Amino acid sequence: MEAHRSPPEVVLTLLVLLVFVSCFARAQNNPLRNNTERSALFDLRSSLGLRAKDWPRRGEPCWNWTGVACQNGRVVGISVSGLQRTRAGSVNPQFAVASLANLSLLATFNSSGFALPGSIPDWLGQSLSALQVLDLRSASVRGPIPQSLGSLGSLHSLYLSGNSLTGAIPSQLGQLSALSVLNLSQNSLTGPIPQTFSTLSNLISLDLSSNYLSGPVPPGLANLTKLQFLNLSSNILTASIPNQLGQLFQLVELDLSSNNLMGTVPVDLGGLRSLQKMLLGNNGLQGSLSDKLFSNLTRLQFLVLSDNKIEGDIPGVLWSMHGLRFLDVSGNNFTGVLANLSWNVNSTNTMFNLSNNLFYGALPTSLGKFSLIDFSGNYFQGKVPNDIETNASLNRNCLQSVMDQRSSEDCRLFYAERNLSFDNFGAPSPAESSTKSNKRWIFILAGLFGGLGFIVLLVLVLLLLLRRCDKRIASQREIANVGPAPEGRSPLPAKVSINSSGVGELFTYEQILHYTDGFSEINLIKHGHSGDLFRGILESGAPVVVKRVDLRALKKESYMMELDVLNKVSHMRLVPLLGHCLEHDSEKLLVYKYMPNGDLSNSLYRVTNLEDDNLQSLDWITRLKIAIGAAEGLSYLHHECSPPLVHRDVQASSILLDDKFEVRLGSLSEVHAQEGDSHQNVITKLLRKPQ
Repeated sequence: MEAHRSPPEVVLTLLVLLVFVSCFARAQNNPLRNNTERSALFDLRSSLGLRAKDWPRRGEPCWNWTGVACQNGRVVGISVSGLQRTRAGSVNPQFAVASLANLSLLATFNSSGFALPGSIPDWLGQSLSALQVLDLRSASVRGPIPQSLGSLGSLHSLYLSGNSLTGAIPSQLGQLSALSVLNLSQNSLTGPIPQTFSTLSNLISLDLSSNYLSGPVPPGLANLTKLQFLNLSSNILTASIPNQLGQLFQLVELDLSSNNLMGTVPVDLGGLRSLQKMLLGNNGLQGSLSDKLFSNLTRLQFLVLSDNKIEGDIPGVLWSMHGLRFLDVSGNNFTGVLANLSWNVNSTNTMFNLSNNLFYGALPTSLGKFSLIDFSGNYFQGKVPNDIETNASLNRNCLQSVMDQRSSEDCRLFYAERNLSFDNFGAPSPAESSTKSNKRWIFILAGLFGGLGFIVLLVLVLLLLLRRCDKRIASQREIANVGPAPEGRSPLPAKVSINSSGVGELFTYEQILHYTDGFSEINLIKHGHSGDLFRGILESGAPVVVKRVDLRALKKESYMMELDVLNKVSHMRLVPLLGHCLEHDSEKLLVYKYMPNGDLSNSLYRVTNLEDDNLQSLDWITRLKIAIGAAEGLSYLHHECSPPLVHRDVQASSILLDDKFEVRLGSLSEVHAQEGDSHQNVITKLLRKPQ
């Protein structure tokens, strides 16, 4: 046998390989040969109103159409994510994809971020038998999830997050045996988690967060042995955490936060040896934590147990976990002394939040290596170690020579109830205490009167500026012969025909009376300028907000404009309308999704549950998040709607906040379309309303 081939043989072999690769590539990129599929693509192009730039009419779909994937001359994938509609296609967008039924080999359909207002058609699960990936994230989809999706036997990825889906999760989804990713988060789904999910043996990621799901966490989820990511946060789940979840040996992230879970944290969760994130905050968990819970969690990096009722000592094993990067146990009843702890964590990039508990005694030493550590809201006493600089929060304790501490009486009472000695802040003499108190009052009074004087001066300057602006605007109107809008003019057309079937569920008046307890004063949120707002509870247990519009006191255009806008426009930054009741001529009722954090005016400064009733301000990261969310909503109305829409009532009470401080714009009754107003200048449009 020859050890090496001759150069001519090597060249010949390379030529054969090049010819084979070229033929294979050409076979993969053949033009579309099926006339039925060609016709279906052109029908889809027309129904979605896609631009010729992306899907050129004279171009070959398999070669020149963005997002179209072919194999052997047949369509196997379509992605309209990132594409834009024509101006005509943007006027009344709909979930118009009926032509997909003629693409028998379609394996992937991606419409994430591309608006498809409407409900998912039932035929989709019956006709697309080859479908493997269905991605409808943030596509303005509403209505229930069709049961027919359970017939897609080849489906391995289903993304429906960030929409306005309602109703219960169909148990038929448990028939998707090939499914590896299921994401139904950020919708308005209700009811329990289907027990049939325990049969999804190939599932790797399950995300049902930010819905209104109720009932217990199914113990059968422990059968999903391949599961790596489980997120059930921000629902209204009850009962205790199942011990069986400790059998998910491949689980990397577990998020059960922001529910109504009770009981203790199961010791069996210590069997999650692959776990890196455990998020159980904002529940009703009680009891104490066992060392056995964390002894085998050697890969744990993030642990959040905040805002529960857990008590006792923090397990000592946590302080020696080298991989732990983030620990938040704030808002519990943890207690004990931390001064003698051995901090063996790799603290260079570590953030610990131990605030609002019952820790006492001296502060631990060697804290300078932490990236951030929060000891606020406890009962630590004594002097602050020298190595603590700006990386530690120490307010509302009993520490010496530190600003913003608890009162002496509060600290003395805490230590006396536990038969412990209190250093009384270093025990200053009465004379020194009196002098310091007098100086403090002088500073407070000086700051108070100085601030009041500055506010009065600022108000006077603003009044002068407004008077000058009014005179200038009036003179410009006289010169340009431009006056205010004619009396009686409405932003709506003379006759508005609203298709009420496209604006949520139709409720009866008796149902809404039941939901709001007969519009009782207890459920009254506030008297709005476009109607009174009441809290309500649906039969499923989901909280809602009901707007009661009295047409005897308000103009008919107020509620009709809001229904018209929500019928034609759908965006994740607009408050979801769940239903309506138009039975009575003199009274109209609109049902919205409940926003747990209210509006910006109530959430910007909130009274904490501490004994001193201080106002707690939103952190700047959350403020920036709210500002960006509001800007996205207004940008959508101004630039993506045709014709452009102006909100005309943007104020703090119009910016609603859900449980994660995501912005949903409300108060849409004053929205105005920018058509036929070219004769008015910008200031006239913005100052049309008195407020």
